[in-house]
Amino acid sequence: MKRSNAEIVQEYGPFPGADRVHGVSYDGQHVWFASGDKLNAFNPASGKMMRSINVAAHAGTAFDGKHLFQIAEDRIQKIDPKTGSVLATIPAPGGGGDSGLAWAEGTLWVGEYRNRKIHQIDPETGAILRTIESNRFVTGVTWVDGELWHATSEGEESDLRRVDPRTGEVQERIEMPTGVYVSGLESDGRDQFFCGGGKSGKVRTVRRPKRGSATGSGSEIHVDSTNK
Repeated sequence: MKRSNAEIVQEYGPFPGADRVHGVSYDGQHVWFASGDKLNAFNPASGKMMRSINVAAHAGTAFDGKHLFQIAEDRIQKIDPKTGSVLATIPAPGGGGDSGLAWAEGTLWVGEYRNRKIHQIDPETGAILRTIESNRFVTGVTWVDGELWHATSEGEESDLRRVDPRTGEVQERIEMPTGVYVSGLESDGRDQFFCGGGKSGKVRTVRRPKRGSATGSGSEIHVDSTNK
């Protein structure tokens, strides 16, 4: 297993009117983050807040190329980012204990925080298609270049982990500085991760380690990154 220390490239926030960061997503232009009673978008080039949507936003956030998905307690909302309208809801697999959320090739991947699990679910029905286990609290989920990554927390320690999407076996770890909590994780589709900072109210970018010619988990699953 590869290990490295996180290289924090940039910090954004805290943002006015948003005292904590839960889920994080990226639509290719703006970073979206959940702050409890709002979904907020900022420009990562300038750090400027662009807009907010008044909608329950308690945990993970995802983007499928057209719609936002947002965990709100025991449900997942499908949201039109242009109007802010909630178009549909499905049950969250953890029933209120869910954390990270990612979109990948037609399905949602949901972190279940205290039960230390990641579920692949049907975005239309909420039916669980696959479950993998972690040995730490799951606080964020993302896909990039066919790799499944998730954020963890235990005590004062947080890290980012690349895992086998079939078995959950940890293949790589990026260790965050002690006391730097990760709440929400999203790839920019290239060489950086956006990491929610919980009650710090910040979003941090962490450099993704460079790859050789071989990437991915070695499994047959291929999933494009969330924002494609």
